Amino acid sequence: MTFEPEVDDLAPRRDPDPAPRWAGPAAGLAAGGTAVFAGMLIAGITDVTSPIDAVGSEFIDRTPAWLKNWAIDTFGTNDKLALRAGIWLTLAIAALVVGFLARRRPVIGLVGIGLFGVLGALAAVRRPSESAGAALPALLGAVVGALLLRYLIGLIRAGDGAREVPGRSRAPRGWDRRRFLVASGSAAAAAAVAGVAANRLEQRRLDQLEDERDAIVDAAPVTSPATTTPDGSVSPSSTPAAEEPPAVVDVPDGAQLSPTTPFITPNEDFYLIDTALSVPRIALDKWTVEIGGMVSNPLSLSYDDLRARPQMERMITIACVSNEIGGNLIGNAVWQGVRLDELLNEAGVEPQAEQVFMTSVDGWTCGFPVGVALDGRDAMIALTMNGEPLPIEHGFPARVIVPGLYGYVSATKWLSTIELNRWEDEEGYWVPRGWSRDAPVKTQSRIDVPRSRDTIAVGSTMIAGVAWAQRIGIAKVEVNIDRTEWREATLGTEATDDTWRQWAYEWDATPGEHVVQVRATDKSGYTQTEEVARPDPDGATGWHTKTFDVE
Repeated sequence: MTFEPEVDDLAPRRDPDPAPRWAGPAAGLAAGGTAVFAGMLIAGITDVTSPIDAVGSEFIDRTPAWLKNWAIDTFGTNDKLALRAGIWLTLAIAALVVGFLARRRPVIGLVGIGLFGVLGALAAVRRPSESAGAALPALLGAVVGALLLRYLIGLIRAGDGAREVPGRSRAPRGWDRRRFLVASGSAAAAAAVAGVAANRLEQRRLDQLEDERDAIVDAAPVTSPATTTPDGSVSPSSTPAAEEPPAVVDVPDGAQLSPTTPFITPNEDFYLIDTALSVPRIALDKWTVEIGGMVSNPLSLSYDDLRARPQMERMITIACVSNEIGGNLIGNAVWQGVRLDELLNEAGVEPQAEQVFMTSVDGWTCGFPVGVALDGRDAMIALTMNGEPLPIEHGFPARVIVPGLYGYVSATKWLSTIELNRWEDEEGYWVPRGWSRDAPVKTQSRIDVPRSRDTIAVGSTMIAGVAWAQRIGIAKVEVNIDRTEWREATLGTEATDDTWRQWAYEWDATPGEHVVQVRATDKSGYTQTEEVARPDPDGATGWHTKTFDVE
């Protein structure tokens, strides 16, 4: 009896179908995304800083001044959004490269994802108020990602490198496209679910803080409303807190001249500039402000302690030093809180102290001269803004407001500590990055209407805007149309020297293209310079200029 061999048994073993070139990068992307989102979810569950935020914050802290300035100039208040997009793009590219290299040498993939995990862990533990436990999300996320990458690369390599070998066994299966797509697709779906869950946990944290804020029934710790004196200045309440809502300072009659710019900037429209990628983790029942350093009587004040103290209410304009000529990084609000000089006097500032050095919950720092805090200006630890507790993004539970100084040396949000020290002891966040140590707000003016490239009708029209010279006050605003003569504008009622002042000029518009400029003169007699200077290192200068058409 003879047996005929089966065709498959005698056929040479054939190369299995190799995986396509895109498979390695796709595996890297799936594994990298899973690692990141798993880390974010673990961070949300354990209530520590997200690896993404930790890495982003470290990047912000270590970015050279020229790059920071470029980002601010290019993206404005969207700079952190651009940074987040940049982080995600960088991670995606890195994951694609790791997957590509891991196809040939799997160990490269494990090392690559492990390295990102270590970097994320180191960044997390370096964040203020975080412990060693903050490293776990990034490390565990890296383990998950590495295991997934190892599995996916194994599927890919099943079809790589086989040879034709005679024999009776069947050919190996090789590249299994369906199995790979199911595995990587499932991982991507799981990563997406983890990302959504992480975002919900973060939102729940913010909602809890918002609930604590909303639970402050009386909204502001005062007993009586502030009044407006005949000259437009504000006379505050100085009595302890009571369980009743306060009155917000009224806008003085005649202060509102600009048809487009409210004299009091609503909270939702107030500019936002800070280095925080996300709101710091704050537990209101544990939060305190510590006043120490070169003082004889260190203080530790809870939120309730601050609310129980005598309060003052002031209308104060604050500005960011990054504000370009004509920019909108400035706002006027009614602030209410505890006088800073009273707290410092109670703490007993030692004669050798030179600097009031402040730290935010998120680690941001700034400092200004002790003399500024004690010269009688209305510097305060503010608890409310426009008649309600500080919005979370504006520094709840407390921030510092110092009239006459740019925010980068004074406006500490989410206040944590105030230390009295010498200049050589500490430098604020922005000073070593090339910005000036001393930062008084410069006399400036802005045109709000008409807008650049507007087309307006022939006839009577209003040119209007705002001007400010904090701690000095605005004495005069002048308008120049088509670079001819300067014409004095009408000034709105002055609330205080620490607020901006609205101005308006009625003009009989004639057909054609026109150029309008504005300049302000403060009460010291100084008229703002025409010389154009960038915001760095101590504030922009120049005349705001707009071009528009009349038809």
